[in-house]
Amino acid sequence: MPLSDRAILREPTVTVLARPQFSEPGHLPVQWIGEATDGERLAEYAGRLCYMSQRNPAGRDTREYLENIKKQGHGSVLEHANYSLLLEGISRSLTHELVRHRAGFAYSQLSQRYVDESDAQFVMPPAIIGDVPLEDAWTAQVGAALDSYVGLVEQLMSRYAWVDDKVHRRKMAREAARGVLPNSTETKIVVTGNARAWRTMLELRSSEAAELEIRRLAVLALRVLQQEAPAFFSDFEIYLASDRREAARITYHKV
Repeated sequence: MPLSDRAILREPTVTVLARPQFSEPGHLPVQWIGEATDGERLAEYAGRLCYMSQRNPAGRDTREYLENIKKQGHGSVLEHANYSLLLEGISRSLTHELVRHRAGFAYSQLSQRYVDESDAQFVMPPAIIGDVPLEDAWTAQVGAALDSYVGLVEQLMSRYAWVDDKVHRRKMAREAARGVLPNSTETKIVVTGNARAWRTMLELRSSEAAELEIRRLAVLALRVLQQEAPAFFSDFEIYLASDRREAARITYHKV
């Protein structure tokens, strides 16, 4: 059966699920200057505690303070601020790369073993988009894979009809049939990471050397996080690379 337009995804989405909430203790207040998010103030507070500099002797506002932190490479204070993002419209090929970033991250991903993929969507690789013959060939291939999956689930449900527990029977069928689904199958994943970990991942995956789909996601996630906590990500610059696609570069490496 031909895939509908709805089944083909060409862009990812990023949704913020959680952000830091900072509660300043009354007995150790900081002399704050300027506007800041809770995450930024949490990092500044942690940094000032190390030297008991709550009186802010240099008279820096929060974002100046964190700029100096990045410049000096004292990135450990950024680890206190965690951000949780829901990533959708991405392929399982992408998440195989994403979850290699372990330090400072937590992941919860859609399970093909438990979730019915009969109405699965598929993420068209950026390199294919805009080339009609390539788009048609790719669409035909993922459509055939989906048909195979649906057929296998039906056959496996019949084969295991003797299993009285219907939930377990469906799980047995789906876990076997999912093997024919391609890496382009869309998945959803919740990713929680501290600001330092996000910086490292974004530096690597938004670069021109990164694979195109994860690079596209990294640039989008960077934009979202720059809105959430500008001081943590202000030294990233998004630009149009020589391949006419967006990439990003960073000023302070491996903070």
